[in-house]
Amino acid sequence: MADRPARRADSGDPGAAGGREPEPAGAKRQGPVVARKTDYAGAVYGSLLAASVVAGAGTLGSFPRFRLVLLLLCTGVVFWAAHVYARLVGDRLVNESLSRQEIRRVCLDEWPIVQAAVPPAAAVAVSPLLGLGPYGAAWLGLAVAAAEQVGWASVAVVRAGAPRRLVLIAGAVNLLLGLTIVALKAALH
Repeated sequence: MADRPARRADSGDPGAAGGREPEPAGAKRQGPVVARKTDYAGAVYGSLLAASVVAGAGTLGSFPRFRLVLLLLCTGVVFWAAHVYARLVGDRLVNESLSRQEIRRVCLDEWPIVQAAVPPAAAVAVSPLLGLGPYGAAWLGLAVAAAEQVGWASVAVVRAGAPRRLVLIAGAVNLLLGLTIVALKAALH
């Protein structure tokens, strides 16, 4: 998963780290360096998106595996681009201009949306090796997306240092979201 910079203190200046004024070019940095930390929101969102794509595709009739794999990956890329665009436009409203480094950072920050589409797409792609037809391939892709969603949500809560109770709650909520998609797929099919 791509790493995002640690959240900055709100100082009114989105470019100021920890509420300090921006440093002049060439100045030696004093104090702690802002570490990059993993933000799992995009991975959880991307997994939920992938599960929704599989569920929706299955209701439209028989999808050849290649088309479902392509649909998963393309949807991930389109939603990634939409998130990048929305963040850049939002940042532009706050800042006067955007640098190439800022654009690159936003692109990397949102990349987990695309990455989350890969495991379900790979599951669909290898489903013939497991003897699964198109119907079974779709269910496998959906199961992988739901498991991935629960996994990323749980890892995020664990890494945030939350107590075990919150880890279980986060896992249960994400499992419920995944099972809701599974139920909708079953009802619509």
